[in-house]
Amino acid sequence: MNPSGLEALIQALRCLPGVGPKSAQRMAYHLLQRDRPGAKRLGDAILHALEHVRHCQRCNTFSETDICERCASPRRDPSLLCVVETPVDLNMMEQTLAFPGLYYVLMGRISPLDGVGPKELGLDRLLARALDGEVKEVILATNYTNEGEATAHYITAMLKPKGITVTRIARGVPVGGELEYVDPGTLAQALRERKSCSS
Repeated sequence: MNPSGLEALIQALRCLPGVGPKSAQRMAYHLLQRDRPGAKRLGDAILHALEHVRHCQRCNTFSETDICERCASPRRDPSLLCVVETPVDLNMMEQTLAFPGLYYVLMGRISPLDGVGPKELGLDRLLARALDGEVKEVILATNYTNEGEATAHYITAMLKPKGITVTRIARGVPVGGELEYVDPGTLAQALRERKSCSS
């Protein structure tokens, strides 16, 4: 027996991260009772995205064109390639206004427990991108989790023998942070990665 339209909507909303049965039910009731035009816009936007959004052929982020605007921009430095886990991470890097180069988005990280290895991440595509003749340095900006560290280690081992300079973003005390509120692991890492002061 097929579920009713309401039950199907509730079940569909449960596919979103962090949305359990109660939250999905509240969302469904809200859309049907209070915001039917919003529900229509949501449905249309999802359909449009499914039909038109794909992966950029160069950086692997989401794009409606074969090559995204960032990769096509002549103002970006093609010798610098920053590797991030997700498009959200890419957006955070861009908000710093500190990186002039290009990106490669893994769309995940190595996680054996979840069945994600180098093959599932498509690291062969990253290797081909890094060896395109323009890239001089690959900056690894994966997260400082066990999976992110394993991913960074694997990529380093994959690229270094090919003569590519591989660097890792630093970690340490956040800007504006006070030492009494910084966790010991972050503080220890900040000490290890200290640098000389400029005069």
